[in-house]
Amino acid sequence: MTQQLNATEESAAASPKSGTAGGSTTVSGGATGAGRPAATRGRTSIADVVVVKIAGMAAREVPGVHDMGGGLSRTFGAVRDRVPGGRPNVGRGVKVEVGERQTAVDLDLVVEYGVPVTDVARDVRENVIAAVERITGLEVVEVNIDVNDVHLPEDDDAAAAADPRVE
Repeated sequence: MTQQLNATEESAAASPKSGTAGGSTTVSGGATGAGRPAATRGRTSIADVVVVKIAGMAAREVPGVHDMGGGLSRTFGAVRDRVPGGRPNVGRGVKVEVGERQTAVDLDLVVEYGVPVTDVARDVRENVIAAVERITGLEVVEVNIDVNDVHLPEDDDAAAAADPRVE
């Protein structure tokens, strides 16, 4: 299902739809005809997954963010990352709702131990809003952050001890 968004015309408000199911938002309605400026001929559509990936990348750029997603999704992600040829899922832990001109983002974070959670959340919120608005042109109305775990330094030590030193 595609939602039409023409920045130059008023249209009835559509209810936001949930993010990663393959929807897209048209951010510029296309004008046709040789008499129109070249930049306005055609339309631009942004798939919801684009907003998910932008938000995920922007959140991971912030110091203090160790990982993203809930426990089960992180477990599956760790397995996928170890498979040869597997790619990390930058959209893990990100949900979006995209309306006609606006979007809302929900993030699940794991923060590093010792880093002030409120500072990390503020920095993530600012970085995600700036990136999504700059890249897509959509207004970000809110970024909700759930911190569902803290990464402890001993977690790395336990993982290193479990790996054999020789093969």
